[in-house]
Amino acid sequence: MSHQILIVDDDKDVAETIERTLVRAGYQTLVAYRGADALEMARREKPDLVVLDVMMPGMSGIEVCRHVRANPELASIPILFLTARGEISDKIEGFEAGADDYLTKPFDLRELQLRVRALLRRARRAEMESPPERIEVGPLVLDCRTFKIHTPERSVLLTPVEFELMHFLMSNPDRVFSAEQLLQHVWGYPPGTGMPDLVRVHIKNIRDKIEPDPRNPIYLRNILRRGYMVSSEVND
Repeated sequence: MSHQILIVDDDKDVAETIERTLVRAGYQTLVAYRGADALEMARREKPDLVVLDVMMPGMSGIEVCRHVRANPELASIPILFLTARGEISDKIEGFEAGADDYLTKPFDLRELQLRVRALLRRARRAEMESPPERIEVGPLVLDCRTFKIHTPERSVLLTPVEFELMHFLMSNPDRVFSAEQLLQHVWGYPPGTGMPDLVRVHIKNIRDKIEPDPRNPIYLRNILRRGYMVSSEVND
């Protein structure tokens, strides 16, 4: 059975181009031109992935994404933003809303297929695996059933992609991974593809949630010119 992808874009020409590309790649597609219609379709059809424009009249893609993430029945659906808004501040807003990936217009159709395939592969891997109920590294506790992470200071809910990132790092404590390696291991991108900014923004968002002082992280650390790690020892 092929995967079903919901395409949301108020530009019908763009939506049709995306639809033709994904149908040729073997996917089933649904198309919505308004945010409210997309939400109704998502609730009814439970698609495997959403390709979502940001700038739309009425309900924006950011709002749609937040509604999807707030709905327990839809929260785990991967969301790929496809938008002309390419500034880093726009990407941060998208990732903070709960997007898994971000592709700017104009886009290469082959790269679109690659991003879709990688997101679906990651989602399928997460479904097939039987993770432990919790992972503990030093004072950090990751609840694999609720997507919550607990620190001595607070308990917070992670988005699906934040959970995947922390699950990987906490499953490999004291090991340093570059942004490129994380794009391969967590997002499933082939070497040389994907945006390092994707990793950096998600790292920032997680730090804002879990660190006592995000500017001086003690849980999710930077190792200069090497990458990121979760240490089994915390030095305040």
